[in-house]
Amino acid sequence: MTKTVVLIGTLDTKGPEIAYLRDRLRALGLGTTVIDSGILGEPLGITPDIDHAEAARHGGTTLEALQQAGSRGQAVKGMREALKKLVLELYKGGKLDGIVSMGGAEGAVMGAAAMMVLPIGVPKVLVSPIASGHHYFDPLVGTRDMMVVHSVVDILGLNPIACTIFDNVAAALQGMLEHGHGLPRPEAGERYVAVTMLGNTTKSVMAAKERLAEAGYEAVIFHSNGVGGPAMEELAAEGQFVGIIDFTTNEVYDPLVGGIHDGGPERLSVAGKLGLPQVVVPGCIDFSVWNAGTVPPELAGRPFYDHNPEYVLVRASLEEMRQLGHIFAAKLNPACGPVRLAVPERGLSIPNVPDGPFWDPEADAAFLKTLKRELRPDIPIQSYPHHVNDPEFGNEVAELFIRMMRDVSGNRKGDE
Repeated sequence: MTKTVVLIGTLDTKGPEIAYLRDRLRALGLGTTVIDSGILGEPLGITPDIDHAEAARHGGTTLEALQQAGSRGQAVKGMREALKKLVLELYKGGKLDGIVSMGGAEGAVMGAAAMMVLPIGVPKVLVSPIASGHHYFDPLVGTRDMMVVHSVVDILGLNPIACTIFDNVAAALQGMLEHGHGLPRPEAGERYVAVTMLGNTTKSVMAAKERLAEAGYEAVIFHSNGVGGPAMEELAAEGQFVGIIDFTTNEVYDPLVGGIHDGGPERLSVAGKLGLPQVVVPGCIDFSVWNAGTVPPELAGRPFYDHNPEYVLVRASLEEMRQLGHIFAAKLNPACGPVRLAVPERGLSIPNVPDGPFWDPEADAAFLKTLKRELRPDIPIQSYPHHVNDPEFGNEVAELFIRMMRDVSGNRKGDE
């Protein structure tokens, strides 16, 4: 059966380029469906399979309403929401096997948003001149497996540079559709455990991973960089994991001060809502993360640590650590599954050691004191005489998880 690639583009400005890519895909034996995401003008050099008026209707609006939205931003927002609904409908109807979008700023953002509604494993390719290191990547990637291609030149004209890139994009899509596959659900007996990690906790998590493997669990590691944690929680909601070891929870702190590792408002509450067993560690909550040269003036006087030439870490204050204790309790108290807290007593990050720039036992104690006071009394807090990045601590956390899962299994058998 011929597989179908959906192409999204603002055809009033990118029509010839989308037509070229469509023809290349067809030449490789793929079916195509072209969606016009343009709002103001009519298609140039191409007839879409789904025109912009029909696309708008899928979002519960009309093209005329978008054209009269009052601002370019509002119009783009409306079309973006319409495209998300349309793409999901095509996928659920078996009419989408892969997807590609080409565009500048607005076109790229609209196309990327539509791709992000699709499951991991569905080929997704975004081609744009703003797919470069000087632009914020969250609108282009989100938490999904996006393949982002820098177009190098702007998408206006079929010159040798553009055609080379478009040809290779078509070949990449054909290769993924022929040889790739979607993300399968775990089979019966498979036991995947999600674990969060940063460079500051790598040694400890590596040890935990080995101990989990000895007990028959396979750790799936997520980089807690503001995207990894939310991606983990999305996949948890899709049934990928039997439990979670949230070893590195820094994504809960960054939103307080504007750091770049912002896990969003739902971070740390999803597993509890799902009823998944979880072990939570306050790993790396003692710092926020900033691009070099961007630390705001109000934080400039705090202890900092040059993690690498691109990122700088800034120490959390005592009051913020106290606030984090409150936040952790508020997020974990509603949990309808088993929860365990594991707290390292000898430092929460690599710079948080005696004589290190982040060593502040009083601030860390404020977090723990608040947490103990406000956390549900039936959620145990276990402290360990280790540093967060000590492999022995990783082993202890893994053991805590394994014991918790045994308790869960025993309780289930007792209910039968």
